[in-house]
Amino acid sequence: MRKPIIAGNWKMHKTISEGLFFAKALVTNSQIREAAAQVDIIIAPPYTAISRMAELVQNAPIALAAQDIFWEEFGAFTGAISAPMVKDAGAKYVIIGHSERRQLFQETDAMVNRKIKAALQYDLIPIFCIGETLAEREAGEVTAIITKQLQSGLSELTMAQLTSVVIAYEPVWAIGTGKTATPEEAEAVHLTIRNLLVQKFNPEVAAMVKIIYGGSVKASNSKELLSKPNIDGALVGGASLQVDEFMGIISHIF
Repeated sequence: MRKPIIAGNWKMHKTISEGLFFAKALVTNSQIREAAAQVDIIIAPPYTAISRMAELVQNAPIALAAQDIFWEEFGAFTGAISAPMVKDAGAKYVIIGHSERRQLFQETDAMVNRKIKAALQYDLIPIFCIGETLAEREAGEVTAIITKQLQSGLSELTMAQLTSVVIAYEPVWAIGTGKTATPEEAEAVHLTIRNLLVQKFNPEVAAMVKIIYGGSVKASNSKELLSKPNIDGALVGGASLQVDEFMGIISHIF
């Protein structure tokens, strides 16, 4: 049985004090421990807030994620943050290959693969994002794009390493647009991803991998999405910035 994940990606939002205010409200929520027994709860704040938030949530059932890493351990890479740095700050997970990183910062599949390997080397759990653009979907290229991103991102990983990877299907056309893939559309791609994992690895390993959905997820649409058999949770953007909305999504699992 795959334990669901609800991860909040704050992107470039919230100062340290704002992040701590949110974390305190979440930690003191009366339902949080009941929820955590049935769902893994993750917050991905800006780098600047990870360390302080890690102190606040250390005795709470909430894990932290970094929003990205660089693949080198250290060196002359101005502005970059390494896997051991975010691990030391208190992160357990790291988001890798988000469409905004691919589009705005020209990250390639090969770069994503190097970041996944770096994360695994330092016992960080990668949340590996893949997804198609609207033009690619309309051209009937969803499976081809997903296959390419998946094969490249997971290149040279062992079966043991794969079981430590979370895959996030995020159709680019649904991120921050208010548009959401229908539960049936999302489930179809999740099933495709799992079948590709069966082909690349084996059915037992593929059945263990958590595949979560991202793309304008909110409390009002999450219940139906999360009811699908191959959707193992959600990577939430804007709706994760408000405690009540975030808890509303979480509550649809427990």
